[in-house]
Amino acid sequence: MGLWNFVKEAGKSLGFGGAEAAEAPAAEALKKEIDDLGLKSEGLEIKVEGDTVKVSGRAPTEEEREKIIIAAGNVAGVARVEDAIETPESGSAPVFHTVVKGDTLWKIAEKTLGKGARYNEIFEANRPMLQDPDKIYPGQVLRIPKS
Repeated sequence: MGLWNFVKEAGKSLGFGGAEAAEAPAAEALKKEIDDLGLKSEGLEIKVEGDTVKVSGRAPTEEEREKIIIAAGNVAGVARVEDAIETPESGSAPVFHTVVKGDTLWKIAEKTLGKGARYNEIFEANRPMLQDPDKIYPGQVLRIPKS
């Protein structure tokens, strides 16, 4: 179980823009977003309390758990994700990186994996949330794969 911080003002808007973008989306909208990304949300319970999203239940793998956390957190209006997702594997704590202005996947790979040429590993670790390795934005949180 963990508590993960996100940039509340950054991320995908699940509302209709305007003032709604500053508010956390409804639990149903987050569940739909997770489903739309092709992540396994069956058996997950999602609650929204203010700008905190609480996710509990089971995920089939640690990788899927981490993707669910960032899919919920990289939504406008979400400042924190409280994770109580169980998995069959007991893994180490996930490694996340918050994108800052000027970051590229190459720079992030140099910093976190030791070689910029490993940027594609970060891209693949964040699919389906990332569609293009050149389209990341400040405030976005990315999974860093275990080396």
